[in-house]
Amino acid sequence: MEALMSTAGGSGGGNSAANTGRLQVTLKPRDKRVDVNEVVAELRRKLARLPGITAYPQIPPAIQIGGRTSKSQYQFTMQGSDVATLYPAAARLIDAARRSGKLQDVTSDLQLNNPQVTVKIDRTRAATFGVSVDQIETSLYDAYGSRQVSTIYTPSNEYFVILELLPQYQTDISALDLLFVKSSSGRLVPLGSLAMLEKSSGPVAVNHSGQLPSVTLSFNLADGVSLGEGTAEVQRLALQNLPSGLTTGFSGTAQVFQATQAGLMVLVVLAVFVIYVVLGILYESFIHPLTILSGIPFAAFGALLALLVCHVELSVFAFVGIILLIGIVKKNAIMMVDFALEAEHREGLPAAESIVQAAHVRFRPIMMTTMAALVGSLPVAMATGAGAESRRPLGIVVVGGLLFSQLITLYITPVIYTYLDPFNRRVEQQLAREEAAAGRSLAPAT
Repeated sequence: MEALMSTAGGSGGGNSAANTGRLQVTLKPRDKRVDVNEVVAELRRKLARLPGITAYPQIPPAIQIGGRTSKSQYQFTMQGSDVATLYPAAARLIDAARRSGKLQDVTSDLQLNNPQVTVKIDRTRAATFGVSVDQIETSLYDAYGSRQVSTIYTPSNEYFVILELLPQYQTDISALDLLFVKSSSGRLVPLGSLAMLEKSSGPVAVNHSGQLPSVTLSFNLADGVSLGEGTAEVQRLALQNLPSGLTTGFSGTAQVFQATQAGLMVLVVLAVFVIYVVLGILYESFIHPLTILSGIPFAAFGALLALLVCHVELSVFAFVGIILLIGIVKKNAIMMVDFALEAEHREGLPAAESIVQAAHVRFRPIMMTTMAALVGSLPVAMATGAGAESRRPLGIVVVGGLLFSQLITLYITPVIYTYLDPFNRRVEQQLAREEAAAGRSLAPAT
């Protein structure tokens, strides 16, 4: 440990409850300590033995998403207009999440063990003494609120005068019987003769999200569990334990993961489609773009295989690497297809012979460009500095995809080109016949 900062009580930043605190620990440089996951695992074991304290160690993400600070890294929020339905349902979900083997450090901002006193006013008796409900509420606020009754002015400053009970009476429930309420006739009526006091427990704070009462479930992932599996587990437990009247949704990092998981797949499909359209316009063909794009599945397989071998999750950074990989891999096929088409048109070579000649001639530039991209990505894939965990998936995806696709595309692309060339020739012949027929139909009669 290199530095330590602690906060306790209502210090803002989402830490508004008086019975909570936060420790922010800055570790030593990576070359002077063990891995941060080992540090957290050791802290979790030691903190679990502390009596009377529940601690939740977590590793802050590289990019903090969402304004809500919680005890664990991922959040699931439940909302409802009726707290009588919301709180019991949320408690059932929290218990089920704690029993799940895919989640750990499960907690929430719902704390229902706060002692409270309910004042039940006897309205009939109060009316007999000439005391209104507003007068009773005003007396209680004068005693336990923070009413400013005056201001003291000095030559250099001013001081607010706050009306409240003495500290020794503020935590004593029996002090409520010593309060008196002034009636309309000016008489002082003891509060105990106008209301009944009931002891109970309630929430420390009624949290809100979107103007509705809410409960936020916070959780971390167990070892070996991906974020996708964790969110799916929470959704499954929510369907089993929550009524249909509640509004639920992930927040913070988990919410962004769900949004980007669908959005990035659409982005990949859209990128491939745009590339196909552009190549189709350049080559004036529907078939040759398919030959060029045929190496992308092999590159994606190599990227996913590299992530699996390195035990790295398919994160947002990895998705960015896959999109980058699409642009790098297709240039191999472009070099070969472009040369083969030129050889067919100039020398009249058959498809098989022209693509083999293209593979031989373009082998050197293909290897040069691929090795330049691969070597340039190695520092990112092998990084060990601060924050390297978030950047390594991008480098691993690019390196793994390039290695696998380089070995495959030099053999697969010529084969696919040879098999698809007859289809391309038939399409071109059909278009030529249609153009010729259209030309004859427009020719003037003699």
